[in-house]
Amino acid sequence: MNTFADPRLILSESELDLGLELVLLAETAIWNAVDAAMEAEPGGLGRSHWRAAFLIRRRPGVGVKEIARLTALTKQAASRTIADLEAHGLAEKAPGELDARRRPARLTAAGLAFEARVAERLRGLIAMAYRDGGLDGVAAGRRILASLAGPRLTARREEP
Repeated sequence: MNTFADPRLILSESELDLGLELVLLAETAIWNAVDAAMEAEPGGLGRSHWRAAFLIRRRPGVGVKEIARLTALTKQAASRTIADLEAHGLAEKAPGELDARRRPARLTAAGLAFEARVAERLRGLIAMAYRDGGLDGVAAGRRILASLAGPRLTARREEP
């Protein structure tokens, strides 16, 4: 991330509001795509289950505490979400390598398939947005989103 701001970049309140509106509308589009994909999945699973499965796949060794931090779920809700994934045979916990109290989650083969089915819709949505933004827009869009993600992004365990 570039820490030096371009001094020419001065945005009005209206321009900033437009950016905020676009982020909120993009979030709605993403969750609508998740909801549509979740309709075909086993009952009782929702957005938080897919989101946890996605993060478990992207960040091997992630545990309840980190899922809670990344998603703004409470530790109890994150624990319940992972327990639901386990109950559906989509995830399992492994003994912690350094600390027996920390039990990272990992997806089962069924969990990987579940995550992929839902993510496929979102990849199409993101690919379309990147195509609309053009080659220069991809890098710029990623920098903007990375800046918004802030410290949640710095703990990434896997590079694209």
